[in-house]
Order: sequence, then structure tokens, then C-alpha cells
Amino acid sequence: MQLKPFAALALIAASSVHAQTAPVGTYAYATPIAGSWSYRPIAGGSEAVFANSAAQTQLTIRCTRATRRVSISKPATGAAPFLFVWTSSNSRNLPASFQPASAQLVAELTVMDPLLDSITFSRGRFAISASGSPPLVLPAWPELTRVVEDCRV
Repeated sequence: MQLKPFAALALIAASSVHAQTAPVGTYAYATPIAGSWSYRPIAGGSEAVFANSAAQTQLTIRCTRATRRVSISKPATGAAPFLFVWTSSNSRNLPASFQPASAQLVAELTVMDPLLDSITFSRGRFAISASGSPPLVLPAWPELTRVVEDCRV
């Protein structure tokens, strides 16, 4: 009987971590930021980069063929435990690591992770957020699909 308060505290702690990393509501009607995606082959894979209207990189999705992994990275000033990804059909917290040399917050997925399909087939937009920074709502363009498919072949 005395364990019930501890269980309740554990649930509260778990939900507060989720509340810090996952936004409330949905981005289904949010307007994506202005900018454009570009695709380019790189050594060992390919990448799609979204730059805002001021030509500043906002998000990079990169395929590393040797490991069959896709990384999602965004500029950051410090560490955050997760990148939260929202799509029209799925959403999930991804464990993230901060890369101080490049000032990027990075999450990795295996190439067959269903979240990648959710991103590429999202209805017009998807969102990325991390604790301490505003959400980034981006258009879902074909460059994303091309990077994922490069890793799957």
C-alpha cells in the first residue's frame, strides 16, 4: 500500500518529461516556414537541407549508406534529450545528442523506421521540436523521400 505514492510520483515525473519535449496540440493547420529544400549527393550517401528565406540551414536529413541510418539534425545552442517529430499520421520523441563542433542536435533512425515514411508522406507539413526552442514546421517535399530511398536501395 505504501508504494502507491511512489508510483504516482513516477507517473508525474514521466509525464513532465514528455510535456517538456512534446508540444501540446497538433500542427495540422500550422503554416510551414518560408524556405526551400535542396537535395545533394554526398560521400557515402545523400542529404536534404531545408534553408529558410534568409538561406540559413534549419534542418538536415542525411542518409549514411554504410550504416543504413538516416539522421535528422537541426541547429542548437545546447543539449536536449529528445527531438520531437510530428507528422500527420505519427509523432514520436527521438533520443538526441548534441554535437558541439557543429552546434547541431542530432537524432538517428534505422532506414526502415516507419517514422521516416510518416515524414515523407505527411500531408503538406511535419514539425520538429526540442525543449528550449520553438517548433519548426516544415513543408514535406520530394527531396526527403529521395534521401530515404537512397538509403533503402
